[in-house]
Amino acid sequence: MGTTHIVNCRMSSPFLTLEGVSVQMGGAILLDNLDWTIAPGENWALTGHSGSGKTLLAHTLLGRHFFTGQITPETRRIGIVEQQHRFRSRPGSTELYYQQRFNASDADQTITVAQELADAGWPDPDPTLLELLHVRPLLDKPLIQLSNGENKRVQLAIALLDAPTFLILDNPFLGLDVEGRSTLHDIINKLPQKGIQLLLITNPHELPKAITHVAQLDKGNWVYKGEQSGFHPGDQPPHTPKLDAAILENLRNTAAGTSDFKFAIRMVNTTIRYGDNTILQDINWAVKKGERWNVSGPNGAGKSTLLSLITADNPQAYANEIWLFDRRRGTGETIWDIKKKIGFVSPELHLYFDTGATTAAVIASGLFDTIGLFRSLNSEQEAAVDQWIQLLSLQPFRNRRLAQLSTGQQRMVLLARALIKNPPLLILDEPAQGLDEQQTKDLRDIVTTLCETFGTTLVYVSHYQQELPACIDHWLRLDKGVAQSL
Repeated sequence: MGTTHIVNCRMSSPFLTLEGVSVQMGGAILLDNLDWTIAPGENWALTGHSGSGKTLLAHTLLGRHFFTGQITPETRRIGIVEQQHRFRSRPGSTELYYQQRFNASDADQTITVAQELADAGWPDPDPTLLELLHVRPLLDKPLIQLSNGENKRVQLAIALLDAPTFLILDNPFLGLDVEGRSTLHDIINKLPQKGIQLLLITNPHELPKAITHVAQLDKGNWVYKGEQSGFHPGDQPPHTPKLDAAILENLRNTAAGTSDFKFAIRMVNTTIRYGDNTILQDINWAVKKGERWNVSGPNGAGKSTLLSLITADNPQAYANEIWLFDRRRGTGETIWDIKKKIGFVSPELHLYFDTGATTAAVIASGLFDTIGLFRSLNSEQEAAVDQWIQLLSLQPFRNRRLAQLSTGQQRMVLLARALIKNPPLLILDEPAQGLDEQQTKDLRDIVTTLCETFGTTLVYVSHYQQELPACIDHWLRLDKGVAQSL
């Protein structure tokens, strides 16, 4: 679960004032002499490019970073719902691992929503809380089986159980489908009625009606700070990332991922069940070499389970007729035989990386399909890491730890990790989560260029049509585990 932090207070006023607040890390000024006053009744959105300092500012308000200047009042009651979350296991059980949500025998090692809420102080004195958040039907569900939308609502419930007077929501709409975003908009618009003031870190085009004011950061400085009615985010100038043609040609000539196959993926009447719950029902799907597919569907439709059957993370693949690269699963291949042909990025995989690892180490781990780098590189492998760092303009971050990068920058590092093998099949699950508008445009263009250069087969999962790269030529939509025709 995402953590919720409360700073206890001796006063109930939601006023916040920043005077000359600066934060410096590693010799770089990340927040620069910021002044800001939040008056009673104001609900603010905080926006800006990825890496502009939004989450850093929120964490500074929580007292997590050393700063110069002054923030008053010094004691206050602030809650936060983090952008990313981790599942918790039962006390005494082993730590959760990435594949666990797909292994039915491990489900009982994770606590339920009711147990998580009980640890946070539920039952709540306000009987309308769980109804407001649509959480009551989820009480008996294991945390690890929640959809993105369900998980976000549970995180909100935990934050509200601590009765904050000021609530920070860090990119709460990421990963939600249209229905989930609409539900969350409604919830956010009702929170001020409970006497809670809001700070919403969000895309400038995703502003709930309750938001009265907007602050925009750029490189740690204010760009705009005032009423929402006066805020106009404007259009980004057109920008096409230029990938070094010489590096592309060299990578293409040395590519090891040009396997000879007709079908990258073929599923025949594939059905996945956990107990009485059917996740996928009679899926028939064939992906030919060189095709580029978009997979879509609402939260909980079965998309992550579908991908887990391809990436060798779901043991139920052996109980179905599933072919990868023209070879049927369960005919003697190892999971490493499969993974070495697949490049993979997903928000969930992102959570399991050690944030103390450097950019170069994370990218290099893609050569071995491990979550972390556990061996030394030879000169050829070092050269490959350097080429991908240069190709994706990651040189400034080469020796920085992931924790020192913004979420958007981390996503680009993980994209390089997925690409370093030049795999014949690239699976990108919500790769634009955490990217700003310009980064998303760049990502689309980069994916199209790379797929066309290397002839890569692509499976691209996204809720949003505007995020899809131009190379997409096939579509699969899931709804309640059933494939829908488009």
